[in-house]
Amino acid sequence: MATGAEAAPLAAVPCSYYFGAGPAVLPPEVIAEIRAELPAFRGSGVSILELGHRSPEFRTVMRETEGDLRELMAIPPDYAVLCMQGGATLQFAMAPLNLGDHGAYLVTGQWSAKAWREAERVADAQAVWDGTADGYTRVPERHEWRVPHAAGYLHYTVNETIAGVEFHAAPASAGVPLAADMTSMILSRPVKVSEHALIYASAQKNLGIAGITVVILNPAALRTPPRGTPSLLDYRVSLEAESLPHTPPVFAWYVLGKMLKWTRSQGGVGAMAARNQRKAELLYAVLDASDFYLNAVDKSSRSWMNVPFRLHDQKLEALFLQEAAATGLKNLAGHRSSGGMRASIYNAMPEAGVATLAEFMRDFARRYG
Repeated sequence: MATGAEAAPLAAVPCSYYFGAGPAVLPPEVIAEIRAELPAFRGSGVSILELGHRSPEFRTVMRETEGDLRELMAIPPDYAVLCMQGGATLQFAMAPLNLGDHGAYLVTGQWSAKAWREAERVADAQAVWDGTADGYTRVPERHEWRVPHAAGYLHYTVNETIAGVEFHAAPASAGVPLAADMTSMILSRPVKVSEHALIYASAQKNLGIAGITVVILNPAALRTPPRGTPSLLDYRVSLEAESLPHTPPVFAWYVLGKMLKWTRSQGGVGAMAARNQRKAELLYAVLDASDFYLNAVDKSSRSWMNVPFRLHDQKLEALFLQEAAATGLKNLAGHRSSGGMRASIYNAMPEAGVATLAEFMRDFARRYG
């Protein structure tokens, strides 16, 4: 069997591929458009970095962005679309403050656990299923949990970026409104918006850059927040101000619009889903081919977006990351809490990037297996 001294790794790939979990890779054509437009936005003589948020030009960006998102996700006309700051983490508190003070939580990873703990600070929140004991390796089956009668909503995190666990269908809620953190999978496959009272997603995975969060909600599901709730944590304030209760992140909003138009140009969400399924299957096929690589997630719950894995011989992991980086496969280190490796293969990651990673993994296993 070849050793590291006897066999050289694959040569560097012609271009590098970035597998970071977020901020994540952007399409090269989107970056090129931003670069070209940066000095003067649409002939205005003003850079998008300087553009006023109440200017006619930015109002056009707002209308186009909302229209494109509504089309891509088939958002019902009676649902509202907001663009907010604070990331998904702020929504962890806003959801219980606005949907009722009795929340039920499906805890399938570190992010849903954080959402539950944050809700406990401002409301009555209960974990109706918690995968901590199993190491967050799957989503629950329907018979394993029950929504309390008094629950105002059921919250779930569709995709867990750290654990690599994903719901591939919305959980049955017995009529209780659903609230979903879709940060790391939005636009990766079709979802039925009308099944949810609230959807939120910060942008730095499939929607652009950090600094803006998309919120999709059914206004009929909103409840009056408790007395003393800061005004900016009341969804109604942003609804009344058309997402402009204060100066918004103009540039992040602009990039969000670019990403939505790029997604449309790629064939929309259905085409993205087919592509993402192929990418995920290619990578999981390598992991399942031998015991050299290990993935602990139940096959029924595997993420299409974030694929964590370890090496059977963990002493080789530092070398794996070193050689991967040298060949142009960047930022494959796992989350600091779990170690190992993680490949984040969001919408903007081309199939060629995943194929290159798969070939590197097969080559590394041949040389060190």
